[in-house]
Amino acid sequence: MSRIIGLCLAACLWAAPGSAQQESGLARYSGGGFSDARRGVTELALELSQGVPWRVYTLADPMRLVLDFREVAWQGADPEGMDDSDRVASLRMGAFRPGWSRLVAELSEPLAVARAGMQIDPETGRATLSLRLERTDPDSFAQAAGTPAGPGWDRPEPRALRPVARDSDAPLTIVLDPGHGGIDPGAQRGGLKEADLVLLFARELREVLRRTGAYTVVLTRDSDTFVSLEGRVALAHDAGADLFISLHADALEEGQAHGASVYTLSADASDAASAALAERHDRDDLLAGIDLSGADDRVAQVLMDLARLDNTPRSEALARHLIDGIENALGHVHKRPLRQAGFSVLKAADIPSVLVELGFLSTERDLENLQDPAWRAGMAAGIRDGIAAWLIEDEALGRLRRQ
Repeated sequence: MSRIIGLCLAACLWAAPGSAQQESGLARYSGGGFSDARRGVTELALELSQGVPWRVYTLADPMRLVLDFREVAWQGADPEGMDDSDRVASLRMGAFRPGWSRLVAELSEPLAVARAGMQIDPETGRATLSLRLERTDPDSFAQAAGTPAGPGWDRPEPRALRPVARDSDAPLTIVLDPGHGGIDPGAQRGGLKEADLVLLFARELREVLRRTGAYTVVLTRDSDTFVSLEGRVALAHDAGADLFISLHADALEEGQAHGASVYTLSADASDAASAALAERHDRDDLLAGIDLSGADDRVAQVLMDLARLDNTPRSEALARHLIDGIENALGHVHKRPLRQAGFSVLKAADIPSVLVELGFLSTERDLENLQDPAWRAGMAAGIRDGIAAWLIEDEALGRLRRQ
């Protein structure tokens, strides 16, 4: 009973219309974190500069505790310093949507919310969010897990597939997808975040493409906010995208790699490293608090597989032209630049889609390149030239298909 009360408290505070907290603006993290109180009990005490609407719930596969806020600035928060519990495997926090923040605790064992509440000092307005988590069994955890009723942040509405044919006189609509963001910083090296570096490059590439006068360019995010993998694909559909290009700069845990590479979608990865990279991207999305339960639709999957029969060769052709353009502009690409993997962000069945690894933060030379405006300008020019060459070929093949 106490667990249900805790969740109801969260839902009531979350939806309180016209409350003073809802209109009071941005709260700041002031201190606190997780600790183990006694056997089987874990507590969270989170200190904020002011009260804000919030909610708490759990998700499975992997086991996570999720706290949503409107809105908390996490500057100064140290995930490792906030975790003094053996039952919390890792923490991440950050922006989740414009106006919303999220904290996600990956759990090392099943825990249930036994008590939840926020106390606000009437004089200072400072707030303390307190949670009591108690050990439970895996079946009970799985049964209670799931996103509570509310705004459908994590799963876009189904959309009908667009026809492949396009008006040859219309500008090409290109959706650029800077990876990660907000609660998901991506790879990190030397105080630099992949999310920041690829967003900077995406903005510069957008201007390079716009200056040609031939393209309409849309970004899936234009700030340090989180966008789910499904949300990125949905944004491409909403924009009427003719091309989807996801931009990343990952890091390798083992070995060295240098130079750009381009991925297309395949159920079978071209190599073990590509498979691990795609798995990590999907896991990053999960660890940001996405609930994918019930997302499988077999009928939709059949329709998407049919659409990919046409778009897979177009995506592969785009990847080849991008590699040629980048190599001509910079003189170097990865030793195996054309790769395949099961990246969820490439699953827009009706839109030619590729993922460009600009380089690797784990390689010093690539890290320096990503911070060099001249190098970024060359990379942007190479991608521009690759798109132009692909478009000439694609339009010629399109005329043959229509004959």
